[in-house]
Amino acid sequence: MQIGIVGLGLLGGSLAKALKKNTPHRVFGVDLDEEVVKSALAAHAIDGTGRIEECDVVFLCLYPKAAVEYALNNTFKACAVVTDICGVKRFVSDAIAVPLRKRGIRYVGSHPMAGREVSGFAASDADLFHGASYIITQRADTDEDAVRVLSSLALSIGFASVTRSTPEEHDRIIAYTSQLAHVVSNCYMRNPDALQRGFSANSFLDLTRVAKLNPAMWAELFMENAEYLMEDISLFIENLSQIKGALLARDEESLRRLLKEGSDIKSKISAD
Repeated sequence: MQIGIVGLGLLGGSLAKALKKNTPHRVFGVDLDEEVVKSALAAHAIDGTGRIEECDVVFLCLYPKAAVEYALNNTFKACAVVTDICGVKRFVSDAIAVPLRKRGIRYVGSHPMAGREVSGFAASDADLFHGASYIITQRADTDEDAVRVLSSLALSIGFASVTRSTPEEHDRIIAYTSQLAHVVSNCYMRNPDALQRGFSANSFLDLTRVAKLNPAMWAELFMENAEYLMEDISLFIENLSQIKGALLARDEESLRRLLKEGSDIKSKISAD
């Protein structure tokens, strides 16, 4: 099988390396940066460049808008499986699923739940996906065989599980589990006391790990999922207000109750 990777950044590069390491498939890659392509060839992460239109499976490892533009304006092999790995699914799915289907292309949305605070091909790793979850988002018209192909590939390169969802459910859940965490971490770092390094410990490091992000990518992801993300931000503000209200009222009992609620939920999640 021939597999195409469009965009050889952290995830695209890691996919290419993982596929070369763990499968017999031939891998072809393209990237706007010719130096990245040269690096991928030198690292034997890809067998060659171009030839995306000849590939049986194509991974679009691009920002959402760029993924849509590429899918709508490029040629794919008849019956090829095309998947984007964007962090939001409704926007991409709504834009390309039907046009691709009319061209005989089998589109499936997906999202590898793996990453790092750094980006680019230089940070890519063949083992990045080990133990992670691979999410596949299905529409009513999604081809089941295409889902099986992607599921098999995901498991073969180290993903521990494949989770099926819908674009809507994915975006609703990811707004809380991923996007809100990045918002909170980033806002926390914009506090004037963030530079007081001599007073920081593990709690500071834990909360700020994802604050070092790619502003262009995350801004696009936030905007394309603004509806769900704003709901979670509002709820988070309400939770903060409850803590602040207890402090203003000098109500230690209420404060203990609020802290216990959060602690108990974390304990339950950890136990599961």
